Formats: sequence, C-alpha cells, structure tokens
Amino acid sequence: MKILNTIRDLARTQPETLAYISPKTEITYSELWRYSEQVATNLFNQDLKRHSPILIYGHMEASMIISFLGCVKLGHPYIPIDTSIPMDRVVNIINNADVELVINCSGQEMDLDISALSIVSFEEIQLLQPAVQQIDSTNWVNGDDNFYIIYTSGSTGNPKGVQISADNLDSFVNWMTNDFPIHGPHRFLNQAPYSFDLSVMDIYPALVSGGTIFAITKEMIAKPKLLFEALNHSKTEIWTSTPSFVQMCLMDPSFNEDLLPELAVFLFCGEILPVDICRQLLERFPKARIFNTYGPTEATVAVTSVEVTAEMLDSIPFLPIGKPKNDTQLLFLDEHGEEVQTGALGEMVIIGPSVSKGYLGQPELTERAFFEYKGQQAYRTGDSGCRDNSGQIFYKGRIDFQIKLHGYRMELEEIEYQIAKSTFVKTAAVIPIYQKDRIEYLLAAIIPNKHEFEKEYQLTSAIKKEIGEFLPAYMIPRKFSYQKELPITSNGKMDRKAIKEMVLK
Repeated sequence: MKILNTIRDLARTQPETLAYISPKTEITYSELWRYSEQVATNLFNQDLKRHSPILIYGHMEASMIISFLGCVKLGHPYIPIDTSIPMDRVVNIINNADVELVINCSGQEMDLDISALSIVSFEEIQLLQPAVQQIDSTNWVNGDDNFYIIYTSGSTGNPKGVQISADNLDSFVNWMTNDFPIHGPHRFLNQAPYSFDLSVMDIYPALVSGGTIFAITKEMIAKPKLLFEALNHSKTEIWTSTPSFVQMCLMDPSFNEDLLPELAVFLFCGEILPVDICRQLLERFPKARIFNTYGPTEATVAVTSVEVTAEMLDSIPFLPIGKPKNDTQLLFLDEHGEEVQTGALGEMVIIGPSVSKGYLGQPELTERAFFEYKGQQAYRTGDSGCRDNSGQIFYKGRIDFQIKLHGYRMELEEIEYQIAKSTFVKTAAVIPIYQKDRIEYLLAAIIPNKHEFEKEYQLTSAIKKEIGEFLPAYMIPRKFSYQKELPITSNGKMDRKAIKEMVLK
C-alpha cells in the first residue's frame, strides 16, 4: 500500500524528523514505524479473525496514531473512538462491528462487560515487548481491504459504520498532496478528534509528505489561554479545521499573523464556510491561502475544492464548494433519477474511487445509499446542490433531516429517538436554528410527561442527564422548549416548519 510504503521510507530517510507532537508526547518517524511494528507483533499473537476491525479508544494521543498503523500493518482496519463518545454508544459500535479487541490509549479504565471482547492498554503492549518482528508487507491492508471504519449518526438511533478502504484513502491522499500547496514537509494543525473524519485531512497528508502533526486537545480548546499558547509555539503552516473552530479563534484579536507567522494554508471542511470568516482571515493572515472543500464521510473526507480569493469574496454572497478532484464525478439528479440542467438544483451523487463500499453490517442502508454507475462506485449524498456555467458547485443544504453542526454530521431523527426514550418525555422534535444560512444550534421542542419539577430548567437538566448516557455532548440540543402539543402535517408527519414558528414566537 502506497501510504505505508511512503511512511516506511520516511522512517529510513528522515528517522529523527518529528512525526507527531501532542501536549504529552513527541515521536519521530523512526519511533512511529518501530512502535507500530510492536503493536502489529502484539496483534499477531492475539489470534484474531482475519480483517476483523480493532477499536482504538483515546483522545489525541500519539499512541492512537501508532495503533492505527499497527492495525493496518497486520491487515486489520481500525475504528477510532474519542473519549467524548458515551460508553453506551461505544458498546453499540462494538456489537455492530463484531469487535474482538480494543486498544485503550486513553490511560483511563474502560468499564465494558462484553463477552469475547479483549481490552488491552497501549501501556501493556509497550511493557510486553515481545521480539518485535518485521511484519511482511503482504499482511498489510491493501486494495479494497478496509483501512478504517468511521461511525456516523444513524436515523434508527444506532450509529452506522462507514467502511473506507486502502484504495479509497490512497485516492484522497494523492489528491491532497498533489492538488493543494502542501508539497514537502510542513507542520499540520490537528484539531479534529480521530472519530471525526476531518482528522484524516491532516493525519495522512502530513505523514506521507514527511510533515509533522501538531495535535491540540479538547482541554486546550476549552481554555483559550492554553490554546493560544500552544498555537504560538506550534509553528503551524497548514491549518485544517471546521469553520466553527476558526470562528471561535477569530473572536480573539490576537489570532493573526503575529501569533502564527508561518501559517500558509487554511483548509476547511465539515460545514458551510461563511464569506465573513474568509474576509477576516485574509485581513489577519494576508500571506495565507484559503481553500473551501466539501465531502461526506462516505466519499473519504472531501471530493471538491476551491481557493477562496479576495476577488471571489467581493463578487458573490455565498461561497462555492469548488470542483471535483480529477478522478471523481458529481451528478445532480432530480427525484426521478434524471440529471438536471446546469444551474438547477438536484441531489448530489458522487462517483469515483474514493467512494466507500458501504456501511458495515447494514446491507439495507448500503443498498439505499450506494450503487454502481458505469462500473464505478457511487453514493447518493442526500445533499442538494447545483453547478454553474463555469463548473463551480454550490451546496444548498440537506434534502432530508441530516445536518451538520460545528462540523459534526448528525441525523435529527437519531437525536429525537434518544430524547423520546427519556422518562420525562412524551414526544420530541429537534429543530435546527439558523443564523445567516448556517446552523447555529439545535432546539428541542418537547411534550413532557408528568413530573415533579417546579422549574423548567430542572426538567431540562434531568432530560440532558438521561440522554447524555446515549448521545455525545455535541448532539444534545442547546435549548429546550416545552409545549402541550406539536403540530403535524396532513399526512401525519411532524410539521417542522410549524413547530419552528411556534417555538420561536
């Protein structure tokens, strides 16, 4: 596989170059390769089923990156899970993926009572230190083998695992390292947790170009003083994040070229990139270039891009998401599956070698979203968009109830499903609240069960506590509104438009 071959060569030619920096650890390319060989050797002795997925649990640790490579060296895809994910959701993922082994990189205990599941800490793997053997490259994940599996929100109340193969990832990384100005070794900011596929945009382009990953943690993000101290020392050249994260940074006037003098490229993905953010960035970082990208997890991170220029900001109110990468085609289809004319809205369908084979263990969902088009894998995104006469593509929102908030993709039905399970809730509808064409937060409109609370905030706190057992914090609505009834449409479905008007009066 090209990615592993390249990292192996870099471990030989630039062994002392730093591959990864986090608040706790720094590792070189030679250490990354050697430690991942140690992980692979340990896995070899575990007697695992061939190609069975291995769950990697932690938060922005170097040991997670090492474990990723160790897994794929022995032919096993990895499932990255951040410590912010509730344990009940982790159990669902383990059961869905038929996971036999968890590598715990978090340094915390994992309270999982699942038969036939082994949990080994990264520290244990280091202490065992069996005679480390060179894992033959014939064992490596290759071709259509799964490289990683990312779990996203599912409408049934259960997460769904997107399978990304070695070929899928190669297609994406080739595009990143050839079509963007990131040639040669650079310092990449790593902001996104590894259970969020935006992280792939910095991890593998950095490692195959001989660059360095600089990771920042949720603790640093929660304390701006720590974050800005880290950024000041990071020597970041390539910035990868959601627009929401950079918007948070822009609230501090010190976020400018003086703080990050070597910053050369901004890469954005995960949600709509507002014009105003780009204007501020060009003012504060006049030497940096800005790229807007688009893509779902199912097509390996991103498939379109455009460089955002000052001229573009002066001429259009909404930014395009660009044009597809060279090996990929985007179609715009109407409700009958026919291509629409240039300028007309249609569902975006992605065709090409970076499109996933489907959802792990969920053939019905896979058949609904994936199909073959002229011999290539295709994916129905559920996103509405159009192409203008110059070939630029514009994203126009979801055609269903799936949304992106602060870069995280989620399905409103899943959140509603979990809220409705609360002992204090009869019915719930989750409404995205927009500000300037961008989702600012989620609001839950609820018909409550009888309860003993005197104040609404006490009821809200109790509901949040219950649903926090099943949903990550970023999926819990910011505001709660309590109603005696919720309007429905003539065909018996929730009337979301009427609900939104009612709760925002």
